[in-house]
This record gives sequence, structure tokens and C-alpha cells, in this order.
Amino acid sequence: MDTTAGEPPGAARARPAPLRPDGPADRNRRRGLTDAAGVAVLGCASAWALVAAAGRPARPEGTLLAVLAVSAGYALGRVLGALLPALAPAAAATTVLALVLAPDGRLTARGGAPPLGYPNADAALLVLAAGAACCAAWTVRDRPRRIALRTAGLGAAAAALALGSAAGCTAGVAVVLWSLTAARLRHRLPALAALGLATALAVGATCAVAAGALPAGPSASLTGRPAQTRADLWHRAVTLAEDHPLRGVGPERFADADGADADPFAAPATGPAAPSPQSAPLQLAAEQGLPGVALLAASFAWLLTALGRSPRPTPVVLTAGATLTALAMLAAVDHVLSYAVVTAGAGFVAGVTTARPLAPERTPPDD
Repeated sequence: MDTTAGEPPGAARARPAPLRPDGPADRNRRRGLTDAAGVAVLGCASAWALVAAAGRPARPEGTLLAVLAVSAGYALGRVLGALLPALAPAAAATTVLALVLAPDGRLTARGGAPPLGYPNADAALLVLAAGAACCAAWTVRDRPRRIALRTAGLGAAAAALALGSAAGCTAGVAVVLWSLTAARLRHRLPALAALGLATALAVGATCAVAAGALPAGPSASLTGRPAQTRADLWHRAVTLAEDHPLRGVGPERFADADGADADPFAAPATGPAAPSPQSAPLQLAAEQGLPGVALLAASFAWLLTALGRSPRPTPVVLTAGATLTALAMLAAVDHVLSYAVVTAGAGFVAGVTTARPLAPERTPPDD
């Protein structure tokens, strides 16, 4: 018999079943560990910026501001994502579009200037707006509002093209198309891993161009005459990273470092030195050494891990992952992460899509 001595016959069946190893308590514990890991990574990034600046006329404030912006955006996204999971990203996307399409004067003192004063940074902000609109589209239930939000996402991509950023327009359209197919991807972890691999390949291609490791044909096609100046900046960043692999030359000291003499391929200076190498990973490699690049990679990996453990529906999670991947690819070839609004927007998108809404969510419809 299946009973214990001294117990009534039905007592064994009345005992509570043991908790499943992947129950709600276990998932909450893993999400808590992910949040703690994010705090540790961002804290180490701030601390390393101070270490790289120690004893030099360096300026770590830019890195500290970027970390603060990501943290603030993420915290705000977590709060608003719990309270208003559909309205918060929709309002953020609408606000960005309004700032871009509003009359002259927007966020700068110069008439006719886009919100951030730099077309590629504005395009990065519009890519985030497209992703936020598509995330909101998966959260609403009725079809007309979903169509309107996805149309707003395409409008953000078109606005990026109007600002002169073909890369930003391509990234925005890719985010919208990925979002449309996200409902057919039933497992989020392989898709997020593929997004991480795509980002690694983009950064690797940038580093290969910077180091001159590509054959003459592909390298010439990637670095035509209009982009040759940028390729020279990338090469100089690689040279500085090779000369100072541990601590770099110091935060915000790329323009001050005397790396041009050590670069046999650098063109003679005809004006003020460029403030950055137009690439986030290469700038960190030159200014904060290999640990700075590792911390940037760890930050991106943490965001993807947080999305993988998010309680939100898989289409919302994968749309946010595609948005952050598109931003990372833009950051690999331009200094868009130097703008605190862009980094705060990235944190906001990640926060909204990793929050636990107060009201239970149903599985979004498959369009």
C-alpha cells in the first residue's frame, strides 16, 4: 500500500505536490539574479572609467553620464512598463516623432536643427521609437491600433531617411519587419542568441576594417572615398588600443592622444582633431583599453539575458531585442551612444519590456 502507518488512506494523496524546478519562485529568483548582475556590470563600467582616468587629464564624466542615463531609463521603463505596458512605449515613440517633426527650435538653440543636432544620433533615436511603437503594438488587443502603431514605426524609419541616415532607415525597417514575424518564433532564447551573434559580427567587421584585415576588394567597398576619413579614425583607434591595451589613453582623450605619428596610414591633419573614432567599441578600446570593451560587451549581454528572462510575451521581447541590436550595429560605426538621450532611450526600451505588468497579459494575437 502507498500510505504511511498511522495515517488515513487518503492522506498521501492530500499532501501538497513538490514545487517544480521551473516554477514562479525559481523564475523570480533568476530574474533577481539578472538584475543584480546588471547593477554589478554597470557599476564596474563606472569604476573602470575612473580607473582609466586616474593620474591623467582625462574626462570620465561622459562614461558616467552614459551609465547614469541607461540606469535611469531602465528604472523608468520598469516602473512605467508595470503600470502602463502599452501606453508607455507608445507615448515614448510619439514623443520622439513629435520632436523630430515639430517646427524649428526643438531641443537645440539653432533653428532647423533636429532634436540632437546630429542626424545619425537622431536616426538612432528614431530606431528606438520604431521599436517602442512595435512593442506597444504587440501589447494592444484591437487590430486598428496595432496597425496604427506599426505605421508609426515605419514613419519613424522614413523620418530617419528624411534626416539623411540611410543606415537608420534600414535599421528601423528591419525592426518593424522582425516584429511582424516575431509571433512565429516560439522560442525566444535561440532568436536572442542570433541577435547577439549578428551584433558580434557587425562589431567584428568594423574591427576588421579598422585593422586592415579585409582583402582589398571588400575593404574598398566598405570604405569608399566618403567613408575613408572614418576608416582612418578607426585605424588610429586600433593603433592606440595596441599601444595602451590595459587602460587606454584615458576617457575623452582620443583627440588629445598623439597617435597620428604612430599611424603610418593616417592622413596629415588639416583641422581640429576628431573627438572620437566614430565607433563605440573602438572608442572604448582606445580610451579605456580592452577591459572597457569587455564591459560594453557584458552590458549588451546583460540586456539580452534580461530580455530572455522577461515575463513579457515573446513577440514583445524579440522586438525589443531587435531594437537594441539595431542600435548596437549603428553604434559600431558611429558615436551615437555619446548622446545621453540615446542611451537613456535604450534603457527605457529594455526596462519596459522586462517589467512585470500589474495586470496579467494575454498572449498577443498572431498577425
